[in-house]
Amino acid sequence: MSSTTSDPLLVLRQAIKSKTPITYLNNSEPTPTLPSATHISLGSTTIPKSTPTRYTKPGVSHAALSTDFYTLEAIYLAWLLRDAPGAEYMKQAREMGLAVGFVSVTERKSVVEWLEGEVGDLGRIKPLMTESTTPPGTPPHSNVAIATPSTTPKRAAHPYVPEAVSPSKRPYVADVQDAGVVKRIKANEVELKDRNTVLRGIKPNNFSALHASFSERLKKSRDGKPGASSVPAPSAGPPMQARKNLFPIIMISSSPTALITMYNVKRFLQESVFETSSTARERAATAGNPRAEDVLHIDRRRAPPTASGAASTPGSSSGFGALQRYFVVDSTDALQKFGADAWERVVCVMTTGQAWQFRPYKWSDPRTLFHHVKGIYVTWSNDPPNTKIKDWNVTELKIDPHRRHIDKSVVAHFWKLIDDWTIVNKPWLMKS
Repeated sequence: MSSTTSDPLLVLRQAIKSKTPITYLNNSEPTPTLPSATHISLGSTTIPKSTPTRYTKPGVSHAALSTDFYTLEAIYLAWLLRDAPGAEYMKQAREMGLAVGFVSVTERKSVVEWLEGEVGDLGRIKPLMTESTTPPGTPPHSNVAIATPSTTPKRAAHPYVPEAVSPSKRPYVADVQDAGVVKRIKANEVELKDRNTVLRGIKPNNFSALHASFSERLKKSRDGKPGASSVPAPSAGPPMQARKNLFPIIMISSSPTALITMYNVKRFLQESVFETSSTARERAATAGNPRAEDVLHIDRRRAPPTASGAASTPGSSSGFGALQRYFVVDSTDALQKFGADAWERVVCVMTTGQAWQFRPYKWSDPRTLFHHVKGIYVTWSNDPPNTKIKDWNVTELKIDPHRRHIDKSVVAHFWKLIDDWTIVNKPWLMKS
């Protein structure tokens, strides 16, 4: 049989062009599926499906080993699934046992066109080894080296690649003296550390007892029982019997240039929509309310905690969580309406970075004030950093001047900050 008729790639191409029935065999027994077959019957020729072809895989410059070429199964599968989408093709190829080694999606089209005879040649198909026409007994050419026996084991070469191009490498044997030097070098090595490995340490620590103690105290504080949070609060708070119907208070700046004022704070925190104070003031005047109220209430439904213990959407006003009410004021005069212990209920102070805002407060120094309440610095997202607040314990809340669709995420972040701070410092104000 000539090399042309015995080449699996040409036999498969001839069978496809002549529409010869292609069947599968499992040790000479017919089988219905390709994964269960060991041979592919191409008319009168039966070839093992794992036989390497002359089609080289991408990235191989000097193909010499069988693993450098696509198998007959991979080439046939590319033609068999020629009409399948790319994702479906890769999925079926893996299900048929070709987790690796199948023809890629990008070159499947060119393989199919070659098999169907639409293109004449492909650059990655190795040429067939032609049969020798040299008469017997002709002496070898002077430039051809005479092969000598070698005891070095050779790797399996491709049947259609000349043996001369098959590389053979000597196994590396480490020198005993070099191995000793390397061992001494490794013994004196200093392992480099980064900020993560330094903080990790080498001594295992178990904080389960501390976690259990903190969880128990936190549970008691939420249930309104003695034995408050393990983290000391800035103040003891009102008596237990008076804590039942207390609501948290949020103080905002009374500055007319503040982004959040009594005109727009309710819509911002309750509906998650920001509008400028001037627009909100004009809308209120049109509705017959020329002056803003000095006390506002905001009803917010806290989302129920997830399995990890954190609320899924802190700023959401929908769902089935507990309904939490907050009061908003912008002056100490309005704060006095809540009684002498009103400052024990203040959980947040919004500031514009102006220290005069705190002069009538219980704590006029910003560093002391933001030790007792959560500080929020409200600013535009495109404003430069404010150097005045670098020593204040405040969190920046950035509002975008134009993109209103991100207001919801900004408000959600605000409520998460308030929840986290209140649970740790004033848990009796959180409605369970």
